[in-house]
Amino acid sequence: MTDFSDDSPAANSNWVTDADGDALKGLTKKIAAVSQRQSSWTRDDWPTQQLSLMAEAQVYRWFISRANGGLEWSARDIAKGYIALGSACLTSTFIVTQRVAAMKRVAACDNVDLKQRVLTGMLDGSAPATVGISHLTTSRRHAKKPVMGVTRSNGQWQVDGFAPWVTGANHAQWLLMGGVLNDGKEILFLLPTDTVGVQIEKGFDLIALSASHTGAVKCDTVLVPEANVVAAPQESVLATRAGGGAGGVQTSALALGLVRSAIDFIQQESVARPELAETADALNQQFDLLFDLTLKVADGAFESVGQLRADANSLATRSTQAAMIAAKGAGFVDGHPVGRWCREALFFLVWSCPQQVAEAGLCELVTRAE
Repeated sequence: MTDFSDDSPAANSNWVTDADGDALKGLTKKIAAVSQRQSSWTRDDWPTQQLSLMAEAQVYRWFISRANGGLEWSARDIAKGYIALGSACLTSTFIVTQRVAAMKRVAACDNVDLKQRVLTGMLDGSAPATVGISHLTTSRRHAKKPVMGVTRSNGQWQVDGFAPWVTGANHAQWLLMGGVLNDGKEILFLLPTDTVGVQIEKGFDLIALSASHTGAVKCDTVLVPEANVVAAPQESVLATRAGGGAGGVQTSALALGLVRSAIDFIQQESVARPELAETADALNQQFDLLFDLTLKVADGAFESVGQLRADANSLATRSTQAAMIAAKGAGFVDGHPVGRWCREALFFLVWSCPQQVAEAGLCELVTRAE
């Protein structure tokens, strides 16, 4: 792997190499401009330009060590980056989280030959991977028959079943999948998307983020060579958290990115309607508190990830609804960004939402109803 440090001659002006510089601000402005022109966000769409801009800016390198060709951003800077990107386009940023989850598993694995073969394309965005491993972390893992079963077959691994939630598989070159053996141990492996027996289904028609093309991937007698194994059979193969992000500080960061979009809209409206200024100020104060808390959690100085997530979810819901009130009837017309933001806020109620966060959300709703 090549060492791409900040002062490397391989870097150029398009690269975003730090979380506080003008380059990140410029990138988010470009992405936001493209997103504002995108009138439709159905499963027939795909954020091609937004993802291309991120790849050109070398966003994928933020998450990987310099030894493996990355920029090795700190958790604090990654949180800042995700908030900025999420405010510009939540759909494409969500897609990035799934690509990064796959890439980080590969970068952290012991299969050196595999890393040398595939990591470069993942880093520059030319050969992205995505993940199909959610069934290893939900109630499906306790089913009598694994939804993705794996058996040994002539020196290879045979995979049969399906991954129910995979994002952007039809725009990826690699699938980082997880399966369960007969003895209950779990394995991670990498598959080219054009592998015989792999069937990528059309993404679900979701309430929001349909353009992320999130849907099922089926495997029918798919053979995986030993050379493509990312993690050998073991108990709770995802326990290392090498993929990172889901349910943690990065998920909250994306929610805060959505909050930023809603507040910015209210602030813009308040220029002509001063009565909205108080609302914008109050929401800004709450955003600032959660922004600071996010950085503390990223630094390891505050451990209540669940509380951060619950508060971020709450603010995402309230700020987007406030934006709808500010937008009036125009916001209720399909195609207006405020309506999309309100739907996107619901996404955080179901995306990797731990029980304690779900309970906190229900508690808030019940309390307000009393």
